[in-house]
Amino acid sequence: MRRLRNVKIVATLGPASNDYEMIKRLHEAGADVFRLNMSHGGHDEIRERHRIIREIERELESPIAILADLQGPKLRVGVFAKEEEELVEGQKFRFDLDETAGTNARVCLPHPEIFKALEDGTTLLVNDGKIRLKVETCGADFADCIVTAGGAISNRKGVNVPEVVLPLAALSEKDRADLEFVCQLGVDWIALSF
Repeated sequence: MRRLRNVKIVATLGPASNDYEMIKRLHEAGADVFRLNMSHGGHDEIRERHRIIREIERELESPIAILADLQGPKLRVGVFAKEEEELVEGQKFRFDLDETAGTNARVCLPHPEIFKALEDGTTLLVNDGKIRLKVETCGADFADCIVTAGGAISNRKGVNVPEVVLPLAALSEKDRADLEFVCQLGVDWIALSF
C-alpha cells in the first residue's frame, strides 16, 4: 500500500494503541509514522511496539516510519498540600527551593539552575503555557512573581522559561541510554521532547 500524498500523519502509540490490531488499524486509516514516546514505557515495551510495527509493515507491504521521541530535560514544580490550587491574574506567587507542600501563595521549584538564570521581568510558563507568571524579584533560591494568566496549577506540572537559556544539557543520562537503545533497535527518526 503506497500513499500518494506529501503530508505524513504521525500517530503516538500508548496504552490504548499498543497492540497489533490497533496499530494495524491506525496504519490502514492513514498513519504513516508511529511515535514511540520514550517518556512512557520501558525498553521491553518499546522493543515490542517496534517489532509489531515492522511485522505490520511486512504484512501490508507498506512502508511505516518509526520515530523515537526522547524525553529531554523535565522541569517541574513540586507538590501542593491540596494537590491543586487556582491562580488568578494579578496575584502574587512564589517559586522557591523549600520542599514543603505548596499553597496558593508558593510552591517548590526544585531546579536551582532556573533561579540562577532568572532576571526580573522574565516570563515563566506552567502547565504547557496555560499559566503565565512574570518575575518581579528573584534570588538564588526564590522567584517572586505576578500571575499574568491564571489557571489551575497542580502537582508536578511542567515549567518552561522561554526567554532564558538554562544551563542544562539537552540530553539527560536517561536520554543517552534511550538513544543508544533506539539506535540499536533501528528506528527511522529521533526527536527530542516535542
